[in-house]
Amino acid sequence: MHMAKRKRNNPKLDTLRQRGALHARADEVTDPSFLENEFFDPHDLVQVKYEMLRRVRVDCQPVARAARAFGFSRPSFYQAQAALARAGLCGLLPAKRGPRRAHKLSADVLAFLRSELANDTRLTPADLASRLLDRFQLRVHPRSIERALARPGKKTVR
Repeated sequence: MHMAKRKRNNPKLDTLRQRGALHARADEVTDPSFLENEFFDPHDLVQVKYEMLRRVRVDCQPVARAARAFGFSRPSFYQAQAALARAGLCGLLPAKRGPRRAHKLSADVLAFLRSELANDTRLTPADLASRLLDRFQLRVHPRSIERALARPGKKTVR
């Protein structure tokens, strides 16, 4: 079987993993092209999504069957279809995970931090994190505080 030939520690898999583009369900890909041809890699999330979309659009395969053959659900198919329409192949790349901004550091919290820093410029990010915990019962990593205060137009913490 084609997938059995793949080595567990190979540079391509490592790169896909680092970029968040490793198909978590590569073992569920049952499409014949991926099982019979070395060119098709069931671990390559972008390639798998593209081929799934192509099966429906070009080969007129039903959505449910195509999604299942590529290890996806129907909703995932429609998300991939919309992403491809919106952004081309780049839309098939996984989006960055996690918060998009410093969600714990509201304007009030940042004002408090700046005020504390103005009163004592020797405070470290760890000191400020401790004060946030005391004042707002808010746990924030010192590096997050440092980054928030270092953004353009804001004073940098030492």
